[in-house]
This record gives sequence, structure tokens and C-alpha cells, in this order.
Amino acid sequence: MLGQMRRGETPVVSKLDRLGANAHDIMATIPMLARGGIAVVVLPLGNLDLGSPADKLMLSMLAAVAELERNVLIERTQAGLARAKSEGKTLLRPLKTNSIQRTDIVKKRSQETVSSLARLYSVSLATILGILRTADH
Repeated sequence: MLGQMRRGETPVVSKLDRLGANAHDIMATIPMLARGGIAVVVLPLGNLDLGSPADKLMLSMLAAVAELERNVLIERTQAGLARAKSEGKTLLRPLKTNSIQRTDIVKKRSQETVSSLARLYSVSLATILGILRTADH
């Protein structure tokens, strides 16, 4: 987005953390846009003006809070994944076919097209190709 912005345009973002990966990025992005004549609107905050020290301080604090929120979310996600894994839960989508069907698909491939196999087993072409690709390895 940053490379496409032109003077006078105003990007609108839903949250401050959409402007950068961390507080440092956010604090670098907004002044860079301002130097290019681009105003930024963060919906809960409105137009951001870096002309006054008070506005700069407010932006710094909000950027730090946004970074903290992101880090807490990542931490919680990682903890949840680790807990699920320790409980023996599978973190992948359930397979569309069972082992017997996969074996049959590989055997039938020499007589059937990929499309006909997909119809026969009521799965997508991508599923059939994935089964065949796995069987080749």
C-alpha cells in the first residue's frame, strides 16, 4: 500500500496496529506518510496530526499498546496450540479420505482420470492430486 500512495490521499485503517508490525514501525510509517503529503485516518482516533508534542506522545503510547496487544495475542495462540498438541489433538483439517480409499485411488490411477477419481470419491481434484503426489514419494 505504501508504495501506491500519492500526495493528497488518505488511507483509512481500522486499527493502529495495521500500520506496522510494532511500535517502531508505526512511529516510522506515519511521519513518512506525512512527509509525502498523506494524512492517515485510524477509525477510532480520526486524523493523526504529528504537529504537536502531545499528539506525538499520544501516538507513541497507542502504538506501544497496539504492539502489546499483538504480542499477547501471539502468546495466547501459541499457548493454545501447545496445549492442544500436548493433549494429542490433531491441528490439521480432517482428511477427506481414509487409508483404504487412498490406496484404492493410487491403484485405480492407471485406469481412471484424475477427474473421474475425484467424482468417484466425491473429493476435489486437488485432493486426488495430493494423494497421488504423496504416493509418489
